[in-house]
Amino acid sequence: MKTPLAHKLRPTKLDHVIGQEHLTGSGQIIRQMVEKDALFSMILYGNPGTGKTTLATVIAQELKRPFRMFNAVIGSKKDLVAIFEEGKLSNGLIVIVEEIHRLNKDKQDLLLPHLEDGTITVIGTTTSNPYFAINPAIRSRVHLFEILPIEANDLTQALRKIADSEDFNNIEVDNDALELITQHSGGDMRTALNILELCLIAGKHITREMVQAFSKQPSLDIDSDGDGHYDVLSGLQKSIRGSDVDAALYYLAKLILAGDQQSIERRLIAIAYEDIGLGNPAAVARTLEAVSASNQLGLPEAKLPLSVAVVDLALSPKSKSAAEAIDRTIDYVRNNPHQMPDYIKYTPVNLEDEDKYPYDRPDLWHKIQYMPHPIRDKQFYVPWNSGNYEAQLAKNYKELKKQSRTNKIKQLKNQ
Repeated sequence: MKTPLAHKLRPTKLDHVIGQEHLTGSGQIIRQMVEKDALFSMILYGNPGTGKTTLATVIAQELKRPFRMFNAVIGSKKDLVAIFEEGKLSNGLIVIVEEIHRLNKDKQDLLLPHLEDGTITVIGTTTSNPYFAINPAIRSRVHLFEILPIEANDLTQALRKIADSEDFNNIEVDNDALELITQHSGGDMRTALNILELCLIAGKHITREMVQAFSKQPSLDIDSDGDGHYDVLSGLQKSIRGSDVDAALYYLAKLILAGDQQSIERRLIAIAYEDIGLGNPAAVARTLEAVSASNQLGLPEAKLPLSVAVVDLALSPKSKSAAEAIDRTIDYVRNNPHQMPDYIKYTPVNLEDEDKYPYDRPDLWHKIQYMPHPIRDKQFYVPWNSGNYEAQLAKNYKELKKQSRTNKIKQLKNQ
């Protein structure tokens, strides 16, 4: 059986791990754990092919600890029990649980006591967001570390180092071929090595044209230095903001073909809240539902809810009023500190002030001054009136401002 190149070249030392400097760099947390032999149970989460399982095995090898692999999807309870028994006899057994979010309740119940008493140290790996996908009982007993997509420059340099190694004797690989492999792999080292391995079948001189033919990926203008990637995301957002639904779908298609699902999801949520906002809150909620569905489906099926969200947002009324309001407020607060009224603090300094906030009189709540006194008339929110919903908010806002001014006039007359 031929060992895949991605498996054959898997690193065994922390210094050989590609990317993840935020965890493995000098002074960073996983580097410190290894150097001080102070390992804790953890979950490594991130996109496929970013090195989660590799990092887990490297940690075990660097610490010279015994480790066992357990796949949450296909592993049985019997396998898990055998690992626990081994853990009782071993000194510091590490259990690498792949797809840990797929552990069913029975396996979780088996795992928890051994995880808690230190019989084993668990390093879980998952492509899902652990804050949503991992059982809270497990999540509270481990540390969570995000494994980031490998930067384009790091990936290209790693491929060049591999191409120049003894494993590639008499093989010539053009630089622009490596750059195209990086572009097509989307930060996924496994995909990059699979493309490289496929190209080796064709001959001993790997060219850009060969990569294009064998990877079967379109030549996208998402370039290796990252600018093209952000350009396409920017094009998606500006097209939606400008209500050009066809252009928005065009840029969405580019990102889908690049396999960049996570960036699409994050950007659509940002667009929904920033550009549509109060113009159509229902569309914002539908976008969150679409992103959730996309996350469950994965590509290529994720294109279905993502396309619905893009069309919905592009053709929706727009309002940046909330985004502009918070930016305006942050800028003001940064440069103009004021003391808040004592009577709305959690514990007022002057106990007499506590009576100024009537907890049992909701009819009076809107008549109280909440702003610091020197800026009691300051206005940060400016309605856009772009949709029915915000038009009603604007009407309420105007009425409340009017009542506030009336109350102030009455207070001045009574003084």
